[in-house]
Amino acid sequence: MTSQWWRSAVIYQIYPRSFADASGDGVGDLIGITNRLDSLRDLGVDVVWLSPFMTSPQKDAGYDVADYCDVDPIFGTLADFDAMLARAKELDLRVIVDLVPNHSSDQHPWFQDALAAVPGSRERARYMFRDGRGEGGEEPPNNWQSLFGGPAWTRVTEADGTQGQWYLHLFDASQPDFDWSNEEVREEFRRILRFWLDRGVDGFRVDVAHGLVKRDGLPDYTPPEDGDSMGGIEPAPYFGQDGVHDVYRDWRKVLDEYDGERALCAEAWMPTVDEIAKWVRPDEMHQAFNFAYAMTRWNAGDLREVIIDSLRAFPDVGAPATWVLSNHDVIRHTTRLALPADVPQGHGIGPKTPDLPDTAVGLHRGRAATTLMLALPGSAYLYQGEELGLPEAVDLPDDARQDPTWFRHNGERYGRDGCRVPIPWEAGVPAYGFNRTGETWLPQPDDWAEYARDRQAGVEGSTLELYRTLLRLRREFGLASGELEWAEAAPDDVVTFRVGEVTVIANLGEQAVPLPQGADVLVSSGPLDGGALPNDTAVWLRGA
Repeated sequence: MTSQWWRSAVIYQIYPRSFADASGDGVGDLIGITNRLDSLRDLGVDVVWLSPFMTSPQKDAGYDVADYCDVDPIFGTLADFDAMLARAKELDLRVIVDLVPNHSSDQHPWFQDALAAVPGSRERARYMFRDGRGEGGEEPPNNWQSLFGGPAWTRVTEADGTQGQWYLHLFDASQPDFDWSNEEVREEFRRILRFWLDRGVDGFRVDVAHGLVKRDGLPDYTPPEDGDSMGGIEPAPYFGQDGVHDVYRDWRKVLDEYDGERALCAEAWMPTVDEIAKWVRPDEMHQAFNFAYAMTRWNAGDLREVIIDSLRAFPDVGAPATWVLSNHDVIRHTTRLALPADVPQGHGIGPKTPDLPDTAVGLHRGRAATTLMLALPGSAYLYQGEELGLPEAVDLPDDARQDPTWFRHNGERYGRDGCRVPIPWEAGVPAYGFNRTGETWLPQPDDWAEYARDRQAGVEGSTLELYRTLLRLRREFGLASGELEWAEAAPDDVVTFRVGEVTVIANLGEQAVPLPQGADVLVSSGPLDGGALPNDTAVWLRGA
């Protein structure tokens, strides 16, 4: 891979609970991942990103960490992690891991010590403990609401049995926020970074990277009604504060101590690409997820605008643009792009959602969107199962759902379970080959056999083969490091541009559009109509 690999890499997100289960207990594990890494090498990706696998009570699928330097037993052991990492290196796959610095689990030893300590103690100073408002402190310190629903403050019972201070949790009550003004917290995370870097990881995806620092005084704040689950339109007093950048400048120094080019990627849910780009200034992180692109609707004008903005904002600070369509927090793009209306991130859809999208339309648009995305200069992220064309799992029984969002909103929001269902590997076997016992922590849809990897491998026109072809051609033509040139004239409903030798045309309109005569078709997201490009279809051409 070229120097500064993060500038051009295709990074594949593994959600460990749902990727592959070697033990058969229904939850994916590290041995299962190791056994399936060959399939990712065959797919053509460069890097594997592992969502949390560290010790956790699993109240939020591992994003509630009790021990940052060990593996949760449901996923295996540190030895299993080392074996997985070694196998990835053999296959020339880099590995980055998830790090959750905004909050810990309430089962973390530090928080347990804080509960046993007195107000004003060193132990409580590691977290956001505050006295309540009102007579006797019976009211929370401010009006902040949890991103998962309900108040963002929980009151503790002191050691003497009296009602005491409140602690902040922007997410679930089992996820208390650290106080990042505390030097002890900062030093602890330097230690955690070095622990995993010493084992050989290539970097970190940083959860809630726009969080950590809260505005002085913790002022009241009510997000707008159209805000999403990450808090609405910034500036919120708990997101995007200037002080957070000092944390990542410090982390960057730690990574720079190591040979081999280690990288940091920010999950920063900010409203514009210009604001997201602040996280990737030269002395901070290397990448930031382009959520403005991910959440753009299936509209040619909107797509052109966000691509233009991205290819300006990120290079302006010396960073690569990144592109992503799906992850473990959003509705899978093969479903989302066919929804008749926006569904905010984290809300999810389910059987009672009005106007559920047509599955065929969603798949056509999803394939076209990926064909467009993988031609764009920069780095790209893929989410496990999208190479199979998986739709959002909609018909999950209420009693099977596990996302805290579902519970904290009293069943009014479906949350993120629909994109986290274990993926299918083989048709006609238990759990579609996720394991051999048939146990799965979330139920798989009955009609997923058609999406199984073994049903698609080697089948011309399958979604799996489309992804393999796109990734091969992306590398062959050097698209990730190329320069994008827009077509001088194009219909309003068409996105068309050139990168090097490759011309990309995506038809988002209702009518077929003619293709340039004499051009060679390198790859198409769907069947062509003679010399025309049908609606919801994208194509790569050479010689156009």
